[in-house]
This record gives sequence, structure tokens and C-alpha cells, in this order.
Amino acid sequence: MTEVLKPLRDPQQMLSQALQEWGGDEDLWVFGYGSLIWRPEFDFEERRPARVHGWHRALKMWSRINRGTPERPGLVFGLLSGGCCRGMVFRVARERGAETLAQLWGREMAMAVYDPRWLPADTGQGPVKALAFTLSRRSPSHTGELSEDEYRAIFAEATGKYGTTLDYAHRTLEELRRHDIRDRNLERLLRLIEHSSGVK
Repeated sequence: MTEVLKPLRDPQQMLSQALQEWGGDEDLWVFGYGSLIWRPEFDFEERRPARVHGWHRALKMWSRINRGTPERPGLVFGLLSGGCCRGMVFRVARERGAETLAQLWGREMAMAVYDPRWLPADTGQGPVKALAFTLSRRSPSHTGELSEDEYRAIFAEATGKYGTTLDYAHRTLEELRRHDIRDRNLERLLRLIEHSSGVK
């Protein structure tokens, strides 16, 4: 019998808080560091390369729906504290900001795993304050340290509603490279899997 997953927190309450913090007086900025870069699924006025300090992208978040199942969890990216992260910021017109936040909540916050934060992001046209979906190391969805064998098994077996963890990792790496963003940790993980299992 398939396990029924329920949010650990109230997503709607967290959305109300994010709307209040945004305020609605200016355009909305959203920071993308994983699949939001290659599949944003919302309308935006512009997109800029950006860097966030104090946080880094890591393939250390369990995915029990989108890229895995409760029985065989997959992995997706989380934004963990420490280091820095290059990604993209999206500017959404003020009049569509509330609607866009609701869309993002339906996609990113169904299980209320992420901690949404407003982070300063450096861009070539100056700093902006952008919404980012961060992950606490105290979250039950944080994997902790995984061994090479664990990554190998997850890449080989995990698949969910939107496909495999391996495809998700490859798609993200391809899009990062398209924007001249280097992620050495992700490159290392995919080399490890390819060299050890023959996966291409």
C-alpha cells in the first residue's frame, strides 16, 4: 500500500506570510537554482544571472513524489546554508506577483518542506531581494551525507511523477552550462555514476 504523504506544516499559512513579507508594492523577484532555471512555469518580465552569498546548491533533498516515491525516494536540489550559489533571478510584474506566488506554492510547497526566504542576490544590474526556497539541515527531507553507493543506487532506480532523479540532475547541469554556470559537485556526482555504472 502506497504511503499517503501529508505536509509537515501549513503551506497556506506560509504563503500568507510570504505575501505579507513581499508587500505587493514592487515587482516580485524569484531566485532559481535548480529546475526553476529550465522549467519556471510562470510568466516573467526578465531573467538575469545572479549570485546569492551564504547559500549553496546541493543534491541533498529527498523527493518522494516528483523524482521518487515514498518507497524509493529520489533526490532534488535544496539551497543549503554556507558558500555561495550562482543561478538566475526572475522578475515578475507587480500585478502578477500574488498569482505567481500561489503558482510557486502549488509546485514547490505542496509538502511545505522548503523554508522560503528573501535573500539579497547580486546581478550585473545591481542587487535585488529575491524569494528563494531554502532547505534546513534539520528537515526530515535533508539527506545528510550520502555515500557514493547510495548516490549510485538512487540514480539507477529512483523515478517519480516527473521522471527520474538522473534525468533531473542531467537537465539541471545542461541548463547551468548553457548559462555559463559551473557546478563542480554536480559534475563530480554524474561522472561518478557514469564511470561506475556505464550510464550515459
